[in-house]
Amino acid sequence: MQTETLSEAAASRPALSVRGMVIGGIGAAVITASSLYVALKLGALPWPIVFAALVSLFFLKMLGKTSLNEANVTHTAMSAGSMVAGGLAFTIPGYWMLEGSADIAFWQVLLIALSGVVLGLIATACVRRYFVDTTRLPYPIGVSAAESLLAANEAGALKSKTLFGSLGFAAAYAFLRDNLRVIPAMLFNTDKIPGVAFGIYNSPMLLAVGFMVGPIAVFVWFLGALIGDFGVMVAGTAAGLWDMAQAAAIKTSLGMGLMLGAGVGVVAVQIISLIRRGDKEGAAAEAAQPAEGAVPGKAQAAALGQASAREQILSTKARVIAAPLVSAAVASLAAWALGLGLVPSVLLVAGTWIAILMSSQSAGATGINPMEVFGVLVLLVIQVFCHDLSMASLFFIAAIVAVACGLTGDVMNDFKAGAILGTDPRDQWIAQAVGGIIGAVVASAVLVSLVSVFGTESFGPGKEFVAAQASVVAAMVGGVPDIAWFVAGVAVGALLAAFKLPCMTLGLGVYLPFYLSFTAFLGGLIKVAYDRLARGRQAESMGLAVASGVLGGESLIGVLAALVVMGMSFFGG
Repeated sequence: MQTETLSEAAASRPALSVRGMVIGGIGAAVITASSLYVALKLGALPWPIVFAALVSLFFLKMLGKTSLNEANVTHTAMSAGSMVAGGLAFTIPGYWMLEGSADIAFWQVLLIALSGVVLGLIATACVRRYFVDTTRLPYPIGVSAAESLLAANEAGALKSKTLFGSLGFAAAYAFLRDNLRVIPAMLFNTDKIPGVAFGIYNSPMLLAVGFMVGPIAVFVWFLGALIGDFGVMVAGTAAGLWDMAQAAAIKTSLGMGLMLGAGVGVVAVQIISLIRRGDKEGAAAEAAQPAEGAVPGKAQAAALGQASAREQILSTKARVIAAPLVSAAVASLAAWALGLGLVPSVLLVAGTWIAILMSSQSAGATGINPMEVFGVLVLLVIQVFCHDLSMASLFFIAAIVAVACGLTGDVMNDFKAGAILGTDPRDQWIAQAVGGIIGAVVASAVLVSLVSVFGTESFGPGKEFVAAQASVVAAMVGGVPDIAWFVAGVAVGALLAAFKLPCMTLGLGVYLPFYLSFTAFLGGLIKVAYDRLARGRQAESMGLAVASGVLGGESLIGVLAALVVMGMSFFGG
């Protein structure tokens, strides 16, 4: 029944439609504005992808016949601006905190946002096939969006009831925890272990992430937490190797180094893979060429058509041409308009490509996309080579990288949903470009408006807009806490990535607070127990439906809460 419904609808409606882009564009503006506000106000930014998927399907059905592919393309546009807003909110306010001056103009913020969007779009067009098809990373948020659309299409089905029941439960749970404060945000938290933020984050969504990414990745993630917190912080200080301040510096530097090394290793693997693939494709094309005057047979036609639209967005030749041209254009624009200088701009673009690969790996393996961390990593590397950059230039660099990585996380999750639903990635990419550009304009306008209305003194810890991630960026602008451990982390991360081991999750575990890693680890244990108790394809599908619903529910309430808070603030609430 499901296949018939999908095929009939798909035959009657194009996936990329004018009405879809209108709905997606309006939704992108609203979600972008609310996401920017909640990122500044609450120091958090929930994934809006599942929310956007359900809203898209709802409005498309109101207008008549639709298909899941049309809904998927529409929500791709609708969710894009949210992470663009996150990239700006997690970086630019740090400048205001340090300098106390709002001398960054709207056109500069807009140029930063658009530069990040363009780099993110061209990069994801190049790497989609590798991360979604070749490595088959889980991308739990994208899977959740696809499962939500499938369940919404199966009215009355058991799977639909299961997914939406878990979605409603998670949404209510998050509302009681975050808005009514009747449920604690932390369980079993204690300060009895010096230097370790021990506890369980009371988040069904994080448990679902651990469940969906699979035991291996989440166990490596937890191993990183044990190394960082109980190895460096507890054992190292107890043995007298360093004091608590040094331990914190080592933990942070090692975690960032491992993540950066993972990106370097992925780059090396990608380059080798592209060279090998190019050789194979060239040999296949040569073998497939028919003799002069001959009519190509089915075998030749199949060989010539291997690089179809559904396999990749850009051909190898297009990638070789487009990626350097776009990168050079962004570097030139940054050097001229933002005053970064030629060398920093070139390093910025090169670093952004590495960060995008890191972001793709992180979002795919864990459902977490620490975009501001990637921005800081690139910033710190550039500082090694360029010592005379202004404070504003440093934050420009971090913001462009963060926007590109934020959009990347959203794009790759959307592509994962598209791979499940059979959506043409070209349609999704066009929709993402539409949503990303709208998001860049809206996020820039809202951010500049907020600082104009409230002033720079309203940003920072304990202020009107806490901007927690921007505070971290401001603190890290001074440099890597421990260079030696950072370099060691880069070396180890690159080596592990070269052997295709999950080193990105290892670095995340070292870097993140212990309670986040521990909660995700519990989700992985639940997955192991569930797989042993519930066997069969249907049972596996039901477990995925529950996890997808939990992910969507907490994200849903986060976006709705953001809309309410923003509306009350701007309209005198």
